[in-house]
Amino acid sequence: MDTITLGHLTGWQFAALAFAALLVGFSKTAVSGANTVSLAIFAAVLPARASTGILLPVLIAGDVLAVLTYRRHAHWPTLWRLFPAVGVGVVVGTLFLVRADDAVVRTSIGVILLFMAGVTVWRRRQADAAGADAGQPDGVASRAGRAKARSYGVLGGFTTMVANAGGPVMSMYLLSAGFRKLGFLGTSAFFFLIVNVSKLPFSAGLGLIDGHSLLLDAALVVFVVPGAFLGKWAVDRINQRLFERLVIAATVVGGLQLLLA
Repeated sequence: MDTITLGHLTGWQFAALAFAALLVGFSKTAVSGANTVSLAIFAAVLPARASTGILLPVLIAGDVLAVLTYRRHAHWPTLWRLFPAVGVGVVVGTLFLVRADDAVVRTSIGVILLFMAGVTVWRRRQADAAGADAGQPDGVASRAGRAKARSYGVLGGFTTMVANAGGPVMSMYLLSAGFRKLGFLGTSAFFFLIVNVSKLPFSAGLGLIDGHSLLLDAALVVFVVPGAFLGKWAVDRINQRLFERLVIAATVVGGLQLLLA
């Protein structure tokens, strides 16, 4: 990895990264998937591959704060169903990173995110038309539910490994399964803490994390905390319908950013 230190950054570049770190905290405690904007900022300021390694510890800091905030609302049966498929996706993503260039990675993930956003909108409209109750996770124990969990799990593991962009994938899965706001945030908090920590040895092995990147992370993590508090304040003021729309909108924006970057 090209060595990145604080000394290599201008004041405006560090300010952009600090804002992105604040947005990570906000997304982890309010609108999951919004951190795709942070991903885009990191990739714009830093070399694309290096940015994924520097962003990962910042995301983990946000995950810890989210778990502390929403730990009572996690749905563990869903998590256990997802983890094996996610592990497969992380391994595939690692192999993909070894061979693929940034353009291929960005285009692939952007297309996936936009496709899943479209599918989720369609599913929600179908459920509304049928008068379905979205108050509880639906179909997670059925054969179709297990197949959906595997497919989203592999995609989530793949996208989180190659670009830290697994948030929108899991957002689409949890929305499609009918999770309410707090259950959504609690389940995704534990999911990403476990998955992101498990990615550390892979990222270090690829040379995406080193001592210099961790020093930069130490300066940026400070900004995650106020973002998390801002998100906790905001989420209590967002109703369920608006929450779902914001998550889907963040996914679409993230997909377009990856395609147009």
